[in-house]
Amino acid sequence: MADQLNILPAGQVVITALHSEVQRSYLEYAMSVIVGRALPDARDGLKPVHRRILYAMHELGLTPDRPFRKCARVVGDVLGKYHPHGDQAVYDALVRMVQDFSSRYPLLDGHGNFGSVDNDPPAAMRYTETRLAAVGHEALLSEIGEATVDFTDNFDNSQQEPVVLPAQLPNLLLNGSSGIAVGMATNIPPHNLGEVVDGLIALIDRPDLSDRALLDLIPGPDFPTGGEIIDRKGIEDAYLTGRGSIPVRGIAQFEEVQPGRGRQRRSAIVVTELPYQVNKAAWIEKIADLVNNGRIEGIADIRDESDRDGMRVVIELKREAQPPVILDTLYRLTPLQSNFGAIMLALDGGQPRQLTLRQMLQAFLDFRETTLTRQYRHELEKTDARLHLLEGLRLALDHLDELIDLLRNAPDGTTAKVTMQETFDLSDRQADAILAMPLRRLTGLERDNLQQEYEELAQRRDRLQQLLGDRRELLKALKKELRSRKKKFGDQRRTRIQSEAERVEESQHLAEILAEHQEEETVLEFTQKGYVRRSSPRAYQRRQSRQGAEAEAEFQEVEDVTLQVDIATTSQELLVLTREGKAYTLTIGDIPATQRQSKGVPLVNLLPNAVPSEAGVVAVQRVLTETALPQDLIMLTRQGRIKRLPLADFTHLTGRGLTALKLKEGDELAYTTLATTGDQLAIATSGGRLLRFNVDDDNLPPIGRAAQGPQALRLRKQECVVGCVRLQNERDCVTLISAAGFAQRLPTAGLPIALRGGLGTQAFLFKQKTDTLVAMTAAPQQGELTVVTTAGRVAQIALSTIPRQGRTTSANYRLGKFDRGERIESVTLTTVADNESQQSSG
Repeated sequence: MADQLNILPAGQVVITALHSEVQRSYLEYAMSVIVGRALPDARDGLKPVHRRILYAMHELGLTPDRPFRKCARVVGDVLGKYHPHGDQAVYDALVRMVQDFSSRYPLLDGHGNFGSVDNDPPAAMRYTETRLAAVGHEALLSEIGEATVDFTDNFDNSQQEPVVLPAQLPNLLLNGSSGIAVGMATNIPPHNLGEVVDGLIALIDRPDLSDRALLDLIPGPDFPTGGEIIDRKGIEDAYLTGRGSIPVRGIAQFEEVQPGRGRQRRSAIVVTELPYQVNKAAWIEKIADLVNNGRIEGIADIRDESDRDGMRVVIELKREAQPPVILDTLYRLTPLQSNFGAIMLALDGGQPRQLTLRQMLQAFLDFRETTLTRQYRHELEKTDARLHLLEGLRLALDHLDELIDLLRNAPDGTTAKVTMQETFDLSDRQADAILAMPLRRLTGLERDNLQQEYEELAQRRDRLQQLLGDRRELLKALKKELRSRKKKFGDQRRTRIQSEAERVEESQHLAEILAEHQEEETVLEFTQKGYVRRSSPRAYQRRQSRQGAEAEAEFQEVEDVTLQVDIATTSQELLVLTREGKAYTLTIGDIPATQRQSKGVPLVNLLPNAVPSEAGVVAVQRVLTETALPQDLIMLTRQGRIKRLPLADFTHLTGRGLTALKLKEGDELAYTTLATTGDQLAIATSGGRLLRFNVDDDNLPPIGRAAQGPQALRLRKQECVVGCVRLQNERDCVTLISAAGFAQRLPTAGLPIALRGGLGTQAFLFKQKTDTLVAMTAAPQQGELTVVTTAGRVAQIALSTIPRQGRTTSANYRLGKFDRGERIESVTLTTVADNESQQSSG
């Protein structure tokens, strides 16, 4: 018996492979989470916790016509009977079913503080009260019973709970759902009840209805907070494939407001609706941070004038600001426009499936047809049983005198029952009913009521037999039921869907406004401490003339020093890569213009808030232009990994940025440059070795963004990469600088051309055994080096002062005098580039 049940004797040890046991246990855990916690059922659209809350409230009798009951009582019943998990998790689920800004059709009514769109927490469960809402009671629980849906044992086998609720409306689409399981997630948007019912009826009438016709009936999600969907492509992807990104905007209009007594009226942007699940308070705080950091110019004040009648956030503008331009900036930089990532994943037949819109509707229709069949069959059985009893009672009343004589002469009840059955051909149930019939049933009125009940039940039996025998009649009843629910609970759409013509008109209008404010030429200065300054060319020239045209060759302590200057226009984009391999784009016009003596703003502050300041150290800044886009971006890590990506992949990135390079632990992005097929790269190591190789598809092919990239060259122990330079002709030189301050300009023509991944050639001979190479830069004719020492001293060295030497000659030129223990920490080639040129940097 023990062998048959696979039960091991006590104390026996079974040797099992660890990976097999972990795999089996993990799969069991994953399926438990998927089926029993995180994903909704396609039939009633509920997760187990929501289903148990609704059923527990149904058992408590908390119908819409009954008084509210404390939420703590409901949570206690749910925990004790059906859901042995944390009380806060159950209460959070209950709260969400009450919130009208979270659920399109709240299934529960609440009394008390259940939170707000500002993400204010709800009151504790001992203070709040709840009961079933009308739509939750009638559309989910009115037909609950073992004859309608299956029931199963609860966690301790002491109670029975429904496997699924007999939903009369597709709650999965009406209120949507979101959840994270193991290895999968769901995020289904809410929809309008009237549109969904129209789609269901159309599918009943025409099962082969085209996708286009179905999308005309259900044009898109309908969020409880309103908003505006601006692109139908994401909707079509979600409905036809089960996954799509739906861009949603808040609703804003332009108004003239009075700032205060005696002040002139100003233009303002008034926001009355936000995208679904956007925290209003956090959004306002985000705008304030962008204004304080200089990312958004033209906003004078922000006021939240929301009240119980609705949302109203007033963004007061400065006189010179253009409202459409500011609004477009808010769309780009804040959650006023956000994407709803739809993942239509639900349990279908107990298995997680990514469903299309048609499949979701069909799953509900199949379930509802099954539910109605079970309900009508059970009702038919009860009707037949009652008619059977009524037939016996009618027979008894028709033969009342004979029946009375029989009963008067019978010695006991048992004999009377048997005699009555034989005489009138009655069943046991009919005989028992006659014997239990009270005398008042003999009155004329009672006899009429009995006859009326019999006729009504006979008609109902015929109708039930018709419904169960003819599927077309059953579907007619289903359509009638759906129309009734639509009439009672349907409402107007809240979320507007922008048409293609409106979107084109809006884009053209914004382009016309921007054209009125022509592009401005501007100068960008990037400093050694990570700051960026933006100024007009005239202001930059004035500042340069004050500072003096001659470079300071002596090492001295300075507060900050400019490393790179780019001349560009305000409409161009700036590509910023962090040392963690993340890439972000930034419109140059969004960089605040600096005042005369300003040191600028930290470039990392202009990146999204998700970039931590310590990880956001900038690896490279690059102006993206049409002439640069055909080129490729070469990225080189400190440990020698190299990667080539088309520069066009980095245009118009979203606020989340882009992972340009996957890094191993302890590695970081160190150097970047632009190159095209036919160019060459020179890579230097801290040991003084240089590797020169061609850039082509065989030697360095472009690879995907998720890849790490191959090894550029072999590194010895304690060695790292110190520079990467693009070479375009044989006359190019590179500048090599050691930690001890020795430097040389090396012609690259003498370096052999090798294959990527090689060892390289010793190109720098050290005069000191403890010396190492710290930098390699390009050597343009008019270039300057900005050299920073470990003591914090800075000097700018003209490249023309560094002698040219071959790779077999020891470097004997020193950049300056150094204190004891002072060494060179970093070297940067200071460049000035116009908006058509691109310089390498690291």
